[in-house]
Amino acid sequence: MKSKTLVFIFTFFLTAFTSGQSTYDLLLKAKAFNDTGSPVMAVELLNVSSAVPTDSRLLTVRAEAKLLIGDFQGAISDFNSANKITQYSGEYGLARVYAIKGDAATALYHLEINMKSSFRKSEKEIMLDPAFAKIENKPEWRLFWKKEWYSVADRKLSEVEFYVRAGNVDEARSVTAELERDYPGNHSSVYAGALVKNSSGRYGEAVKSLSDLVAAEPDNEQYLRALASAQIAGSNPSGASETYSKLISMEIPDAELLLLRAECYRKTGEREKAIADIKKYLSFYPESKAALSLAGKTESASGNSLKALEYLSENLRLHPNDPECYIDRGNSYFMSKSWQWAINDYSMSLDLDPNNSDAWLSKGISLVNSGKTEDACHDFRRSFALGNKKATEYISKYCLSHMF
Repeated sequence: MKSKTLVFIFTFFLTAFTSGQSTYDLLLKAKAFNDTGSPVMAVELLNVSSAVPTDSRLLTVRAEAKLLIGDFQGAISDFNSANKITQYSGEYGLARVYAIKGDAATALYHLEINMKSSFRKSEKEIMLDPAFAKIENKPEWRLFWKKEWYSVADRKLSEVEFYVRAGNVDEARSVTAELERDYPGNHSSVYAGALVKNSSGRYGEAVKSLSDLVAAEPDNEQYLRALASAQIAGSNPSGASETYSKLISMEIPDAELLLLRAECYRKTGEREKAIADIKKYLSFYPESKAALSLAGKTESASGNSLKALEYLSENLRLHPNDPECYIDRGNSYFMSKSWQWAINDYSMSLDLDPNNSDAWLSKGISLVNSGKTEDACHDFRRSFALGNKKATEYISKYCLSHMF
């Protein structure tokens, strides 16, 4: 009886939750359950939502949750239902299910349909997907990849993206030159050029190229993400926040966009907007180190030290062995001139990571403000020895007299 009561209460809670949420919020919440190892919760959440039967995205996320818990037939049913609502939207999922089951022929049948649709995945994404591990050594798989699924331009663009990620700008520039020569004016060529410009520090030119691409394809997620990245690199957080707002309005199923926009709002001094985005993200990922850190930094910068410490102390409770969490809270104490508390946190961070030159410097400054100059000089020298040139100013000001 007790178990049935708990199930009823849980179901009632989920029903109440879903009734007050937008479809997009439900999508993000269910995806968060999948991401954090709680697919059963994702299934339960979506089972009580009246929006699921008519939304292919929700059906796909529920199918992925069912796949994670080993309910293959349930996953297949949901992916097929997604296909009926939005053609081809469930094909990649079906390929993954059958691949995990070891049925190469059926998996590749669905993968081929996916490759010919607007839902096609990149070659890299497919090759790195662990779902295909069971069939990647089968002859059907090798035969499948003998076909030219991607154009020469697609493959060269993938090369450029790889080199850019690896920091090899010269190689990226060389492949881009080939693209521009062989496919002048092609969107892949322009996009590759924009990536190279951004990696070379030519942010304004990159923004111009990417803005032109977005004007031609306003809903292209890849172009919008690259544009936001170039805007941030070019010190235009206001422009980047608008770009991230566009992506969010498109209901891209990635809650990380909220954090990226929040960081932009923090840089433009729009604290309330930043905190609103962070709180929403935390409603999906309550234990996120990055979100709690950003919330603490945002509140601290606005002078709300107590609220900042709430977020930063919670981060430390969840991640007690992470030196960055101690540094974040130490920095908050530093900004509020709570020197001894700052010293304590910097000391803890250095116990965990003694090679952080910035932490040694900040601890040294805190010690000076506490009247412990001799101890501070030890820290300034440690910071300098680790390559922090800023420490020279403090060594000259406070420590030269201690050498004689």
